Amino acid sequence: MSNIAIKVENLSKQYRLGTVGTGTISHDLNRWWAQIRGKEDPFLKIGETNDRSKASNSDYVWSLKDINFEVKQGEVLGIIGKNGAGKSTLLKILSKVTGPTTGRISAKGRIGALLEVGTGFHPELTGRENIFLNGAILGMTKAEIKAKLDEIIDFSGCARYVDTPVKRYSSGMKVRLAFAVAAFLEPEILIVDEVLAVGDAEFQKKAIGKMQDVSKGEGRTVLFVSHNMAAVESLCSRVLVLEKGLIHSSGDVQSMISVYQKITLQSAKRSLSERTDREGNQLASFTFVQFNQNRPVLVGQALEVELIIFSQKEFNSVQIAITVCRGFEERVVVIDTISQGVPVKLKKGENKVKIKWPEVLLIPNEYQVNLWLEGNNEVLDYIISAATFDIPSSDYYKSGFMLNSNKHGVMVAKKCLWSQ
Repeated sequence: MSNIAIKVENLSKQYRLGTVGTGTISHDLNRWWAQIRGKEDPFLKIGETNDRSKASNSDYVWSLKDINFEVKQGEVLGIIGKNGAGKSTLLKILSKVTGPTTGRISAKGRIGALLEVGTGFHPELTGRENIFLNGAILGMTKAEIKAKLDEIIDFSGCARYVDTPVKRYSSGMKVRLAFAVAAFLEPEILIVDEVLAVGDAEFQKKAIGKMQDVSKGEGRTVLFVSHNMAAVESLCSRVLVLEKGLIHSSGDVQSMISVYQKITLQSAKRSLSERTDREGNQLASFTFVQFNQNRPVLVGQALEVELIIFSQKEFNSVQIAITVCRGFEERVVVIDTISQGVPVKLKKGENKVKIKWPEVLLIPNEYQVNLWLEGNNEVLDYIISAATFDIPSSDYYKSGFMLNSNKHGVMVAKKCLWSQ
């Protein structure tokens, strides 16, 4: 179809697990023998789905498996999913950084990609030289790049450093310049991974505004990966949800964000002792978390949190942080011992910690909680989506009007004084 910018058909990507090489002599011989007999590659049939939380029983894993979708010209497609779902692998294949194992991609026009901090930049070249280098890679002439040069430098906010080698840039400066290059050199398709999170709030706002202009005003296609559901909601016209290398579902933005939240909440309901997808040295770790004894909490009421931490040794002081999120990593509230000046000690063995949040002023919704534990300047334990709690709809203002998450943002304002 003439209005299709990207068409992906039966796309799969397989990786070999382990520390050395991508294959063995025996595997190469087996593949060669299958090829001369006109048989299918035997190693394309084996491999497990990409579940990072489980140990593997196979030497191969499917990072992506049988991906099919189309993106129309001028459409902003959001791609969301948990870490390890295959989002970045998909974008790398689309931007031709790596090739697929099977399947094919048809793209109409030049592709500009912003995948990782500093991708496509030569560290020894200055910012100005890298702008010309990236433009040349996109197939633009020197005159075309010069015409956009001032806009790129101005948007990036790196005018003072534009003639300094990129190796001396901070990660935020690299992202600023890389995004400006990708957006202003006018590729027909713009691919943006989570890297915008590196930039500050002001730049993120500018970048999202520019992507809206690029898609709506200029009719270019944008593929956007983010864990920030607010950004996805404000920018995207359609969303693709990936789960373990497969397309879980696709559709309108609100429905897919709800689907994604349910996926992440399922993992949150597992026992903490079963969670292998956690970070830290585990010298002390969370083994239990409970909110209001598993009862819903109403807006304006208190919320009680009970934690059990098992420690391998004594700690004179540890820091605990409870991050309340709407969706995945869209932080709403952080409750921590550091900012509140609360000392916490751990004895060897089991420790109970109770926290009382006196008044919860969150819009009715289902919330996820991340747990962080630090001691001796080291991360002891960090679990994303460790638990969930519900705030049901309620008539907080006693006005006969029920608060809900669709209309009232994130936080509830205390009743105001109105006058005329």
